[in-house]
Amino acid sequence: MANHRWVWSLLACAILTGCGGASKATKGEETMSALTEASASEQTAADLCSDETPSGQFLLHVNAELTRLGKITWDSMWTYMTDIRPETEAALTATQEVTMAGRAQIFKDVLAFSEQDIACEDHRRQLSRIISDITMPPPRDTAKQQQLASVNAKLVGHYGSATHCVEEDKCFNLGDLSKILATSRDETELRFAWLAWHNMFDDQKELYVDFVNLVNEGSRDMGFNSLTDVWLSGYDMSSDAFRADVDALWEELKPLYTALHCYVRAKLAAHYGTELVPLDKPMPAHMLGNMWAQEWSNVYDLVTPYPDAPRLDATAGIVAKNMDAIEMSKSAEAFIASLGMRELPESFWTNSMFVKPEGREVVCHASAWDMDTKGDVRIKMCIEQTHDSYFTIQHELGHIYYYLYYNHLPLAFQRGPNDGFHEAIGDALTLSMTPRYLHQIGLLESFEVSPETTINEQLLSALERVAFLPFGLLIDSWRWRVFDGSTPPEGYNAAWWKLREELQGVSAPEFRGENHFDPGAKYHVPGNTPYLRYFLARILQFQLHKALCEAAGYEGPLHECSIYNSKAAGDKLIALLSVGASQPWQDVLEALTGTREMSAQAMLDYYAPLMAFLNEQNAALTCGY
Repeated sequence: MANHRWVWSLLACAILTGCGGASKATKGEETMSALTEASASEQTAADLCSDETPSGQFLLHVNAELTRLGKITWDSMWTYMTDIRPETEAALTATQEVTMAGRAQIFKDVLAFSEQDIACEDHRRQLSRIISDITMPPPRDTAKQQQLASVNAKLVGHYGSATHCVEEDKCFNLGDLSKILATSRDETELRFAWLAWHNMFDDQKELYVDFVNLVNEGSRDMGFNSLTDVWLSGYDMSSDAFRADVDALWEELKPLYTALHCYVRAKLAAHYGTELVPLDKPMPAHMLGNMWAQEWSNVYDLVTPYPDAPRLDATAGIVAKNMDAIEMSKSAEAFIASLGMRELPESFWTNSMFVKPEGREVVCHASAWDMDTKGDVRIKMCIEQTHDSYFTIQHELGHIYYYLYYNHLPLAFQRGPNDGFHEAIGDALTLSMTPRYLHQIGLLESFEVSPETTINEQLLSALERVAFLPFGLLIDSWRWRVFDGSTPPEGYNAAWWKLREELQGVSAPEFRGENHFDPGAKYHVPGNTPYLRYFLARILQFQLHKALCEAAGYEGPLHECSIYNSKAAGDKLIALLSVGASQPWQDVLEALTGTREMSAQAMLDYYAPLMAFLNEQNAALTCGY
């Protein structure tokens, strides 16, 4: 859209009397001349960006075709992931073969068209976003497109249906094994659960090698060296500059992570003994309460600073009210409605999967879906009556509202300005779900804001958000090297564990050689979902939270702020959501926060009380790994 702000400035200057020293006649002549030029300039811009231009016509065709193919793909994928059977896998594979062929032709046409001299900046940006948003570029060869569709469906299907059986009638899926890791404090049981899941992906390595070769061929067909270059092309800056910024963010946050790691390691050593948890080495991955050791909140009971302080957790309130999955989701929607935002469409409630269906294999991994870019939005979850599920619903609704507020834009702009924004929105909303807010809505009977309670709550939050940071980096750090060939297949697992030890300070419970394929045990690898977005989101969410709190007029410690019931914060949020990817992320960030750079400072401010506590607790320890 044309920017009319400077034209209105000229009009104001014509009306007011103090716009300079020229005589009245000269001023009027200058003003009319400027207005005429401005009008001509805007008319020219409008003509250049008209749908009637060659680029406008081309984009109308591309957007319509990508929307059609996307609807077919998402319908088939939804059916498969909510009902995993050989029949639905075959249907998905057949669908992907058709849609990949269609997309391959579109991408070929887009690449060719983008080389033309296109006068409209908006059209150029749309074409650029279409290219950079391809996460799984298909090869031009039709047979290889079919092979890629089949390989992708098999990788995702194996993950969704993977089950470990110790006896014919005693089997464990991911949910079962995750519960053992979350609740057991017996090292033997923990080791069993971790190995049972990870060993189920040993035979997936060859499939993944085929996958890498196929998507790299598709990337080369698009003019890129590898899928790494495709994924890094969508950040409105050079890939080298972007990676340098990411490294700088990690270095800024590493002292906070290292302090948390040091504290948690000492507590685990106190429980399990230093023979199992040495105080000068990486922590064993199976002892951190999560299958991938990406978040450590499930070991909170072992590391709680002040065990006698009251637990400010919504689980008891949810159970006491006997809230089902729909009621929990309605409660999350009510928070967003309090900001002045629209209601969810009725189809959301009829089409979503809120609980695991009886007698069906599904992918329970929570996700938000935009089926048609026109309002058919859904979530897919296996909701339980827990604090964590309640917060996850809020996160997924962040995606849903993004879909709804930018669906007026051309398809290429229906996404975040960079992929960290989409994840950050929901996370920023959960930062406002403070103990005071949970008390306001009746999920906490009472709460005490004391220094001890503050540290407990900050630590619990950090076990999720801070503990995740290096894991958010390592998956794509590993894949970038895999895709560009610097990590060959015979070194996949070694490179994986090298990164985990260097970045996370986490080690496998026992040696894992190249006969294993441990990266495949994390959904986003077989599912081919870029992961750096989650690292960026962990940082952006605090920047967004701080800006929204300022819009709400909040003054006080950042960790105590909730924007609940603030229409001013809602207006800011709606403005951000509505612009989608139509502007560079630096512009979007500046409009909300006043700065053009991602910064870790808001996150460090949020956790300042915890950092002071950790430094005190770790004073006599040797930190690092």
